[in-house]
Amino acid sequence: MKILVLGPGAREHAIVLALLAEQAEHEIVCAPGNAGIAASGVEVADLAYTDPAAVSAFVADRGFDLVVVGPEAPLVAGVADPLRAAGIPVFGPDAAAAQLEGSKAFAKRIMDEANVPTGRAARVASAEEAGAVLDEFGAPYVVKADGLAAGKGVLVTEDRDAAIEHVATWAPHGEVLVEEFLDGQEVSLFFFADGENVVPLTPAQDYKRIFDGDEGPNTGGMGAYSPLPWLPGGDAAFIQEITETVALPTVRQLAAEGTPFKGLLYCGLIVTAKGIRVIEFNARFGDPETQVVLARLTSPLSRYLLASAQGTLAEVPAPEFSDEPAVIVVVASEGYPGTVVSGRPIAGITEAGQVEGASEGVHLVHAATARTEDGGWIATGGRVLGVVARGESFAAARDRAYDAVGKLSLEGSQHRTDIAARVA
Repeated sequence: MKILVLGPGAREHAIVLALLAEQAEHEIVCAPGNAGIAASGVEVADLAYTDPAAVSAFVADRGFDLVVVGPEAPLVAGVADPLRAAGIPVFGPDAAAAQLEGSKAFAKRIMDEANVPTGRAARVASAEEAGAVLDEFGAPYVVKADGLAAGKGVLVTEDRDAAIEHVATWAPHGEVLVEEFLDGQEVSLFFFADGENVVPLTPAQDYKRIFDGDEGPNTGGMGAYSPLPWLPGGDAAFIQEITETVALPTVRQLAAEGTPFKGLLYCGLIVTAKGIRVIEFNARFGDPETQVVLARLTSPLSRYLLASAQGTLAEVPAPEFSDEPAVIVVVASEGYPGTVVSGRPIAGITEAGQVEGASEGVHLVHAATARTEDGGWIATGGRVLGVVARGESFAAARDRAYDAVGKLSLEGSQHRTDIAARVA
């Protein structure tokens, strides 16, 4: 099968590696890809991956059997729409359904219509309007820009003035939501969706704050682990509850509105004292949870990508996962998540893009790297690399991951030292 994976980051690298691990022979192209994906032996192509016309022309020229859209930007831009109209199987929702991630106000409305459990929210259009709502909801204050904001649109703070300032910053760009603060353990659960049916994967938990102990500002994710042994009732009961109360009602509400969702439904959840609530939806795999979930997947990923695209999920068996835990530790550049120092050399990476001398069960995913003329590696962004490790226990997986992190060298780099410590 000829598969095109759209996207430049670690999430797409993890998808590519999962496809490469299958017994079936696939011809895989990643556009635009990154240096780590190229080093894994997959063709990368220079392509304006958020441009529907450019992507459609590329797919028509190369004759792909399946297109997998990785990031949110091309989904919201409608890259899937003309491909699907041309009869090409696409893993990723049309622009209308992708508003589930592209607009937080849209997502809240869908949840209300589908009776999906979530926190209270109010739309505000100005800092003046926000004051009364903030006072009504109380601290900690949760303020979210309505549209895509590259991970910078959400603020959780005890500082009312900071919350007002955040509203003032984002209100000129569109609506802003003030939401009820929800307290508890966060869980990520992915579902394959084919417009009518859903198939769950396995839960994971990520670490958003930059520093150990969940201190410092939010990031795109500094690490994750899977499975979650502390889930109430265990994995099976938790997954069943979320399937019945969140994923299926959401997908069927979208279908009823004429905007069927075909692709990956990411459910960002929180286990509160009053029950499970939805924090947010995404219309694609989440990063870095994808890396640990796919590291444990033993069923062929392509089977579920294609079934989602073709509307045949009801015909495939439930995916199977290894009992071995998986952990990822993210290595970030100096300054992240603020002003990043990039362009520095990285030592400890092989020609194939993996960690030199790493233990068995360890692999490296690339988020922001490039090759130099002499064959070396440099960092090109904030979150640079993710070290993924599996092991017979959480302690073994953590030891392998952190041992491999120690073999990498990037001046000024930072990483958390407490990923999965609570379960190890």
